[in-house]
Amino acid sequence: MIHVPVVKLCGNRSAADVEKSASSNASHLGFIFVRGTKRYVRPERVRQWIRTTRPKQKLVGVFVNPSVELLEEVLSFISLDVIQLHGSETVSEILQIKASFNLPVWKVIKHHGDAFKEMEVFKGVADGYVVDSKVRGAHGGTGVSFDWSTVEEYSRIANEQNVPCLIAGGITPENVGELLEHEPEGIDISSGIETNEQKDIYKIQSILKEVNQHVANIS
Repeated sequence: MIHVPVVKLCGNRSAADVEKSASSNASHLGFIFVRGTKRYVRPERVRQWIRTTRPKQKLVGVFVNPSVELLEEVLSFISLDVIQLHGSETVSEILQIKASFNLPVWKVIKHHGDAFKEMEVFKGVADGYVVDSKVRGAHGGTGVSFDWSTVEEYSRIANEQNVPCLIAGGITPENVGELLEHEPEGIDISSGIETNEQKDIYKIQSILKEVNQHVANIS
């Protein structure tokens, strides 16, 4: 069976961004609901954009240590398909979120020496993982990549847990081919599809073309 990678285009922050991302064959669109970050968006704005564009992709909301109240607020405006957690959320907190909202939760794992053990902690709790670079003072969207030779091990652990594992951090049209050689189950891109802090349709199309070419080559 040929595996087609999940492609999540994250950090959409304008109507134009959503229009460009939604026009692609990506599987997921991501929105950042973390105040104080440069890609933060208000949920009421996102509702306007998706009502206009009507994207076919699944919608992912990105949060850092969110309160139940914040999640309730966002979900009152947008029907998210996935909640993605970038903070220091515990197993019990994730279980509470899943029980409260009945939505799959993806846990972000920062690449470091004990990251594989950390994934074991969330076994049976996380419905997916996003592995990102560990950058001091940042929760994501840094454009910094990590050692991709470890991708196979991250994928193996996630596969044992029967959940997807996306790779994030510093993925660009120029290097995505190199990443795809490690057969990730998915890729999560934000800064790598932007020019002057706006989504770039040519970079989006270039990334998707590389993914499609990779799938065609192994089929």
